[in-house]
Amino acid sequence: MAGLLQIEDCLDADGGVVLPPGVTLISLIERNIANVGDSVAYRYLDFTRSDAGQLSEITWTQLGVRLEAIGARVQQVTSRGDRVAILAPQGLDYIAGFFAAVKAGTIAVPLFAPELPGHVERLETALNDAKPTVVLTTTAVKDVVDGFLAAMPAHSPHVIAIDEIPDSAAEAFTPVTIDVADVSHLQYTGGATRPPVGVEVTHLAVGTNLLQMILSIDLLDRNTHGVSWLPLYHDMGLSMIGFPAVYGGHSTLMAPTAFIRRPQRWIHALSAGSREGRVVTAAPNFAYEWAAQRGLPDPGSDFDLSNVVLIIGSEPVSIDAIRTFDKAFAPFGLPRSAFKPSYGIAEATLFVSTIEPSAQPTVSYFDRNQLAVGRAVPTAADNPNAVAHVSCGQVARSQWAVIVDPDTGDELPDASVGEIWLHGNNICRGYWGRPDESRRTFHAKLRTRPGDWLRTGDLGVHLDGELYVTGRIADLIVIDGATHYPQDIEVTAAEASPMVRRGYAAAFTDDSQHLVIVAERAAGTARHDPQPAIEAIRKAVSQKHGLTVSDVRFVPAGAIARTTSGKLARWACRASYLSAS
Repeated sequence: MAGLLQIEDCLDADGGVVLPPGVTLISLIERNIANVGDSVAYRYLDFTRSDAGQLSEITWTQLGVRLEAIGARVQQVTSRGDRVAILAPQGLDYIAGFFAAVKAGTIAVPLFAPELPGHVERLETALNDAKPTVVLTTTAVKDVVDGFLAAMPAHSPHVIAIDEIPDSAAEAFTPVTIDVADVSHLQYTGGATRPPVGVEVTHLAVGTNLLQMILSIDLLDRNTHGVSWLPLYHDMGLSMIGFPAVYGGHSTLMAPTAFIRRPQRWIHALSAGSREGRVVTAAPNFAYEWAAQRGLPDPGSDFDLSNVVLIIGSEPVSIDAIRTFDKAFAPFGLPRSAFKPSYGIAEATLFVSTIEPSAQPTVSYFDRNQLAVGRAVPTAADNPNAVAHVSCGQVARSQWAVIVDPDTGDELPDASVGEIWLHGNNICRGYWGRPDESRRTFHAKLRTRPGDWLRTGDLGVHLDGELYVTGRIADLIVIDGATHYPQDIEVTAAEASPMVRRGYAAAFTDDSQHLVIVAERAAGTARHDPQPAIEAIRKAVSQKHGLTVSDVRFVPAGAIARTTSGKLARWACRASYLSAS
């Protein structure tokens, strides 16, 4: 507790990441209270009442009081290890509720209020799975939460409004000893390839992974701050409130809807942070494309993006998204090295790899036919068979990644495409209530390397010291024995016709293994005859991929399911298509 955490205390003699004994996010928050208590911990920009945004702040000392007040109330109705779900809007109350549940000795379950459109089924799945004893919410949505839970009579948790708990309740808090092997929270997966499952994230995994991220992206400067609109029930969103706790910095947050409605709000907050010092943010491909399309400041505007670090990930990184954003915001001082293409997965807490702090993003072009048979063979960018893949750089310190044949479990050489397997203290404990699946996924064995390995379900390749992520095993399209990547076919469909809303096409096979493409209509095409576009898509896919498209179906904007992080939910899209057929 003597002083703020020093990174040197977290490294062994060989420079490996070793979490000091007893260090958890809660102990780090307590260190921040003791050493920089009057400093701002979190800021929240609320745009519900004003276009300019209403700013709320909480210091580390104030946060500490709130954690004990909320934690005391939680302790009154829970036992050690009970689950506490957070069903609240984005904001400071959400942050306090999450950390308070952990501090109280329970397992936090970060979710969302039932008012989030399009994700009610995911919420029901998570609640039925976690079976929380308590639900933390706010007075603004308590009636909605009560009504939602009333429709689930099999389980009746206590509902507590965070903002109704007075600070004086902190006097009743009972300190809890937290072991790093304990589960900190359940992170429910986004549902891109199957129904959501709860990943058991331990305190050891959280602390280790945050240190790996800080070291890999060079966030050691205490004047580095975060800016995020990512939902706090998503692993990337949680990381944006986690890393300030490590060394006493702060993050500025806003709601995802605030960004979607006016993406310039995100850019404005990044600019304000850039003037204070270094500022880091994270988002998937679509967010950078959306910001470049709708968030561009007026020419000559006093925006400064010279100190910005942009993490891009949560899906195969799009070089088009990077180039589009770079072109749009270069006039505002955006460095060429700002983008950090990264790879992460919930089962590894989040962060796996990224490029060097001073490096610029790079793209390699692989031959499509060779990729289909599991080989990454570089080719020219103008080759008709060229497929662009962005490098996700090097694996984080004290984390190991190998490329494995998923059928045999044998490690593959460089330039061979296989399943990415991971090892390290950042790997989570398993899936909540799923011992058999946990054993298969988290305890895989390699003949040539010791220990347990995580089977990610992601396909990738090592080439020239760089990691490339090529897709998901569950998403692969196999027709007549040949393998195809859906995202490659989806790009072809988007390029074939302007009627396709870019980034909103899903390719999959039906029950008879026939290729289907479902695409959202682009803006302004609602009354257009789809037949010419359908013919163009069929022709392009046939020429480029040698495939016959059985069905091309256009749907209105917003009809294709996406995960809570904005990724294309092909699994849900396929299920919807089959149910309607």
